[in-house]
Amino acid sequence: MASKAETDCMEPVNEQIVANMYASMRTELNQIYSKITELEMEASEHSLVINAIQPLDPSRRCYRMIGGVLVERTIKEVLPAVQRNKEGIEEVIARLNEALEKKKKEIAGFEAKYKIRIKRSDSDVKDDSSLKEGSAQGVLVGPASSSGHFKDVYSDESMRNFGKGLI
Repeated sequence: MASKAETDCMEPVNEQIVANMYASMRTELNQIYSKITELEMEASEHSLVINAIQPLDPSRRCYRMIGGVLVERTIKEVLPAVQRNKEGIEEVIARLNEALEKKKKEIAGFEAKYKIRIKRSDSDVKDDSSLKEGSAQGVLVGPASSSGHFKDVYSDESMRNFGKGLI
């Protein structure tokens, strides 16, 4: 994706290009979110390992996976390495959080510049209609909601019995 400076220099020609650029920015944002989540899980796993081996005898034998190879070490050797790895992961998470905030601001600026509004799902529209009962509402057409698809086609009872007898 183009950087912010390149994005400002390239003025989109039509709405489709603006929509594609916006979708690309949203995709990048989602990728950052998923990477942060993945790294937070890794940091959590490192914490579990640290908490499990910290109270043990430092000369006790333990095994560590390094590059797909299981190696035998002592807790005294492994504990500092696992702690360093956890600290490194936490630093990367902090940098990704900064990049996330920067990307959010970039998207907000893009939305403001091109007056982008997100169409809401049907359930959001229903929630708003209950809040503004007395006001006049226009017709809002949006994408069909995919949630509840099977519920529309099949009854609750048939869904409960769907997998029975397959095992």
